[in-house]
Amino acid sequence: MTVFAAERLLFTPATPALDAIPLIFAFPNEYSVGITSLGYQVVWATLAARSDLAVARLFTDLHEPLPSDPELLGFSVSWELDYVNILGLLESLQVPIRAADRTDADPLIFGGGPVLTANPEPFADFFDVVLLGDGELLLEAFIDAYQQVRTADRATQLHHLAQVPGIYVPSLYHVTYESPDGLIQAIEPIAANIPAIVQKQTYRGNTLSASTIVTEKAAWENIYMVEVVRSCPEMCRFCLASYLTLPFRTANLEESLIPAIDRGLQVTDRLGLLGASVTQHPEFEALLNHLDQPQYDSVRVSISSVRTNTVTPKLAQTLVKHDTRSITIAVESGSDRIRRVINKKLETDEILQAAQNAKAGGLSAMKLYGMVGIPTEEPEDLEQTVSLMRTLQKSTPGLRLTLGCSTFVPKSHTPFQWHGVNPDAEKRLKLLQKQLRPHGIDFRPESYNWSVIQALISRGDRRLSGLLERARHYGDSLGSYRRVFKEMKGQLPDLSFYVHADWSTEQILPWQHLQGPLPLATLIKHRESAVEAASLPLLQTA
Repeated sequence: MTVFAAERLLFTPATPALDAIPLIFAFPNEYSVGITSLGYQVVWATLAARSDLAVARLFTDLHEPLPSDPELLGFSVSWELDYVNILGLLESLQVPIRAADRTDADPLIFGGGPVLTANPEPFADFFDVVLLGDGELLLEAFIDAYQQVRTADRATQLHHLAQVPGIYVPSLYHVTYESPDGLIQAIEPIAANIPAIVQKQTYRGNTLSASTIVTEKAAWENIYMVEVVRSCPEMCRFCLASYLTLPFRTANLEESLIPAIDRGLQVTDRLGLLGASVTQHPEFEALLNHLDQPQYDSVRVSISSVRTNTVTPKLAQTLVKHDTRSITIAVESGSDRIRRVINKKLETDEILQAAQNAKAGGLSAMKLYGMVGIPTEEPEDLEQTVSLMRTLQKSTPGLRLTLGCSTFVPKSHTPFQWHGVNPDAEKRLKLLQKQLRPHGIDFRPESYNWSVIQALISRGDRRLSGLLERARHYGDSLGSYRRVFKEMKGQLPDLSFYVHADWSTEQILPWQHLQGPLPLATLIKHRESAVEAASLPLLQTA
């Protein structure tokens, strides 16, 4: 059986009309990875359900039959380093990788997804069109607008598309710098009819996404995914998943969530409940009650990271009943002060209670997410993280503990976008490892070098496009990027500017012309609140 033949579709693709637009929709990674992306699944189904489109899917390892002359070529971008595969796929299709080099004979290259919505500027020279925000609003508007200028020349098409809210055409904006390696001086549209600010589009409905495909070839074999919530109400000040996707939205239980789950479980017995804070759905307990019915006893339920103070014995019991043995919570730090700085709204007692509830409900393992290098972090804060893990170990013997730990990376549209990566973060990861592993606590640090590359792209501007083009030929190590920075010295700022420097709130940001959910002034206020929290004395308890 071929990979595509193994798919079970939960929608009906349209039969393309004779004059349908030939479109390639790509995921710049292998099929098993791409087809496990709920976003990619839903966008493909939305496009394939239109009779005015003839859609072919493309992955790095396989593809459906591709049109010889596609008019549109789209990419769903979920990981920064997949840009290497985007450029490779463009070359394999004989499409110029830079938008400026394309002609009317080339397809329009469009992209969307979390990476491009957050900060498309490092990739701006590679895309003709970027869709900023939620596909529920953007996809139909994009295709309808393209239909209106389908036969026009490329320049006319791009000017027309730029009028659609949320559609960003990078080539229609000119960026000037104080010097080749200096700060941004201005970002301006090249014509009066081009919007000076492009607003991210936010879908505000209560019917959220669910899988359109179930397949054994996915990275999560035969999983049916349901989006329970979108965004997160906690608003941790470093968190892109919260700030970029505000406001917090929940799927309607009776009208959306339960029907979607029941539909998916007709074709599989594996269910994934997705969202940044799934257990904060206001009717989550009713959802658990629904899954506790006898007809679902054989269903395996997976759940993404949950809010710590929502871990109850009942939740743990339900997960155990449905073949899940572990739960994941994000604590970020063992330090009360650091959690206050990032607006975590979480007490140590609540973390300890969550572990006790997990064990009482029958779970055998708990994974905690932590972070080093958070702005204002001191060595004493790390000591408190070690202390927390040791206390958890003593208070819940038999519960297997894992601490997954990353380095703070500044993200656009968050209050911490002005803060750089702490150069001591790598040492701090090694310190935690030295302190925890001898005590039998599984410590899993994320690569510091990968965090540096992530920060580079996260805070990058258009001058990075040439660097990204060159670096891909040297490999995906941090050394490759350092090598290209040396080669391009004087043509752009150095690595430390993008990655480690604390930026002024007065300087123009690379994404300043792209408006996220909250205005810049609000983000600055939230940052000031973090600074104030850093210096507040800890409350003493009796």
